[in-house]
Amino acid sequence: MHRHASPQTSSLGRRLRVRSGASLIGYFWMLGYTSVVLGALFSTVFFPEMLSMLRSQRSTMQPYMLSQPGDHGIQPRTDELSLKQEFRSLRLSQLPSTDVESVEFKKLWKPPPNRGFHPCVEPSESYSGPGISRGYLLVQSNGGLNQMRAGICDMVAVARILNATLVVPELDKRSFWQDSSNFSDIFDADHFIAALRGDVHVVKSLPQEYLLAPKAAKQFQSWSNVKYYVDAIAPVWRDYKVIRASKSDSRLANNDLPADIQKLRCRVHYDALRFSRAIDEFGKKLVERLRTNGPYIALHLRYEKDMLAFSGCTHGLTHKEADELTTIRHTTAHWKVKDINSTDQRVKGYCPLTPKEVGIFLKALGYPETTPIYIAAGEIYGGDERMKSLLSRFPNVLRKETVATPEELAPFVNHSSQLAALDYIVSVESNVFVPSYSGNMARAVEGHRRYLGHRKTITPDRKELVALFDKLDRGELTEGPELAETIANIHKRRQGAPRKRKGPITGTKGRDRFRTEEAFYTNPLPDCLCSETDPINIKPKNFNTDRQLLSHDPQWRDGHNSWQRH
Repeated sequence: MHRHASPQTSSLGRRLRVRSGASLIGYFWMLGYTSVVLGALFSTVFFPEMLSMLRSQRSTMQPYMLSQPGDHGIQPRTDELSLKQEFRSLRLSQLPSTDVESVEFKKLWKPPPNRGFHPCVEPSESYSGPGISRGYLLVQSNGGLNQMRAGICDMVAVARILNATLVVPELDKRSFWQDSSNFSDIFDADHFIAALRGDVHVVKSLPQEYLLAPKAAKQFQSWSNVKYYVDAIAPVWRDYKVIRASKSDSRLANNDLPADIQKLRCRVHYDALRFSRAIDEFGKKLVERLRTNGPYIALHLRYEKDMLAFSGCTHGLTHKEADELTTIRHTTAHWKVKDINSTDQRVKGYCPLTPKEVGIFLKALGYPETTPIYIAAGEIYGGDERMKSLLSRFPNVLRKETVATPEELAPFVNHSSQLAALDYIVSVESNVFVPSYSGNMARAVEGHRRYLGHRKTITPDRKELVALFDKLDRGELTEGPELAETIANIHKRRQGAPRKRKGPITGTKGRDRFRTEEAFYTNPLPDCLCSETDPINIKPKNFNTDRQLLSHDPQWRDGHNSWQRH
């Protein structure tokens, strides 16, 4: 049975529904009005404040701030010698967000874990200033820029060992590069002298009264230890007040030296031997320009005429080019090895990678074709024609000449060492450094990047790569995933992560052992890098033996308190 509503009830229901609808409309109208008011309030009060805050945060996320003039290493020595660790934030905001967040992007650009290693180059508590000078040490540097830099640093340590006054070294003007630059054209001589005040006496020139004095000409023995300098060189002071060292390269051992001598070498290399202000400031300007396009690779493409002639590497060259290089090698007097089998050199990994091989290598590692690549080198042998294969894979290749104007470069042209110094700065500050050959610059840059926090340095395994490239040439392999995976696996542990400096190759004997050691400036660990969380044990050489050796000479005992340390 259905119940029907009365007329009064129906009328009341209709009135209630009308009122309910009006209330709902009013509610939504009030909600909209409130939203408008709150939006206006937010836009006029809160939004500017938030925008200001975001801008403030963004201002703190600037690219890596370059060091102050000359500071490509540790800071000026103070009571507390410390490194200003500056880690650059990649300009990721300029790249698509999907790339920024990708694992692949991080794999390409992220430096290896540094495991807490930091510079520790402070002298020991028993280290004291230089004693009374025994005489003057004149040094004739030899080689290119980075060979001279390493040699100068070693000669500072030798001057400390001999308790000599070091005269600011002369640079090599007779080498293949024929650079007429003087010390002060490339380095900051005043800083060099001031920074070493607590270690070695240094003067800009030989005093007038010694200009005509008899000089003992010496060619110090390569890779020598303290005992050699004490036994063979120190006695020379009895008859002469001036010793002239005819060469500076590799005159000091890489290992088994007193801890204070090793730390001194690092203080010189990474602080005292700064580039001149003109080179330093312009080098930083180049870096800043490169960074406007995001992260970049510095490629030390050592495919230059002098290196190919010296190494005897002629793979892929014409007969005319090979003959030219052979003639250069045979007519360069100080290059001792004349007859070289190019094929053997290449198979053993002793040749620099070609531009084409570098392009294949970087592509296999996963770097996109848009990657900015700065060529840290001189003129590439074969010019644009030989660069075509690299440019076809990576068209965004840059050089000093494309980053700077001719007017800006004018003060440095015709001075190969000054141009090399600019490349050195750009390479040390790059996001990734890749050397195509393990020459003096490659080793120096790698060591400096290790010192500054183990920045990413990919060292190609040339011997393994050549075998793969030959398979490509024979059609046994193609550029693709298989080759990329193989190359990536080979180089997983060749990206600049912390490790101890390598000793001599097993089986080598006599002085050949020193030749096969990893160079001191390629890897200053453990002598100049320490970690509280990941200590690498090394027993510092005890200096007592050296004190006993020196004590046999009464002239060393007088005024030579700097040796009274362990």
